[in-house]
Amino acid sequence: MGHAAIVGIGHSRFGRAPDKQLHELAWQAIRQALQDAGVTQRDIQFLVVGNAGGWSSELLPAVVVGEYAGLTPVGSMRVEAACASGSAALRAAATAVESGKADIALAVGVEKMTESTTMQIVEMIGRAGSFFWEFEHFGLTFPGYYAMYATAYMHEYRAKEEDLAAVAVKNHYYASLNPYAHFQKQITIEDVMKSRYVAWPLKLYDCSPQTDGAAAVVVASEEMAKKLTDTPIWIRAQGVATGTANLSKRDNFLSLEPAVLAAEQAYKQVGIERSQSYKYFDVAEVHDCFTIAEIIAYEDLGFVERGQGYALAREGETYKGGRIPVNLDGGLKAKGHPIAATGVSMAVELTKQLRQQNPESRQADIKKGLAVAHNIGGTGHYAYVTIFSLNKDVRFT
Repeated sequence: MGHAAIVGIGHSRFGRAPDKQLHELAWQAIRQALQDAGVTQRDIQFLVVGNAGGWSSELLPAVVVGEYAGLTPVGSMRVEAACASGSAALRAAATAVESGKADIALAVGVEKMTESTTMQIVEMIGRAGSFFWEFEHFGLTFPGYYAMYATAYMHEYRAKEEDLAAVAVKNHYYASLNPYAHFQKQITIEDVMKSRYVAWPLKLYDCSPQTDGAAAVVVASEEMAKKLTDTPIWIRAQGVATGTANLSKRDNFLSLEPAVLAAEQAYKQVGIERSQSYKYFDVAEVHDCFTIAEIIAYEDLGFVERGQGYALAREGETYKGGRIPVNLDGGLKAKGHPIAATGVSMAVELTKQLRQQNPESRQADIKKGLAVAHNIGGTGHYAYVTIFSLNKDVRFT
């Protein structure tokens, strides 16, 4: 197996885009990625489009995107792994390159959520678990799912609503410094606490928004990467796991077990000790669809021990300069969460971090040359943990 590297990145503005269709959003990101890599459509040998769909009109998004971007007759596919569809697209593109089936592949994640009403989106996402048992019988919505995790966590560890709010404040702060983010305004703990409840204890500011957007990466083989750039960002490891559709089959609501398993797989590939994982990474992107999800992610990734994630947030240790900087782009909470674009957006952000291309206000201190992305589909129905590196051969044991 060869090595795969990101050599080009692109990103649309996240937010509401009533004047753009799905393929136009995708092209904004693709065009930037091609230019960044110094390649053209003729150089792309495989196209992977991450798109969860359901709320937008295009039934065959890969075909529509490929045509509009001038990528036909390049072979293509559409992949879906709920909110982790972007990481699934990256995995498919990287696998094509690593296997030798393609020298250069393109992964794009794109979503046009606002073609549907809020109530339609709430229903469609609520259907994403076990439809007949959870949605049809009990009417669970996506905020309701994570509210169960939040109440369990608060009961077990005595965390407070203010601790959840600290995550939102951090992520809105960094989103205010990110021109691509959905929300550009800083908030306070008081703002979060005054916002209306969506599903207790989760309030409006604890929840990620419905967002339109796209992100894209050009992935190249080792030989091609060296020809195209002096700073390839290597997809050094990736772990993947799948959880139960039915939440009643889970052991507890204090962790997303597939995320733990995916992290262990990725860590094993580079010799990272999970209990000390924060020491290996310069920066992290984690799946904060709700504030409680970010806190649980700290623990699932081994940044802190169980029951200490809320303290990490409360004490500001996930800001730039802290124990482990997390979501310096605003995260899903404030950058936005256009479902399938999220995983690719994480890859774009961490590529920029490792290249040190961000403004100083949200650029992590890059010393180790290693970053990690944690991308969840549903409530742990899918989990992808990806390690990006400046050194393709990095290994610690």
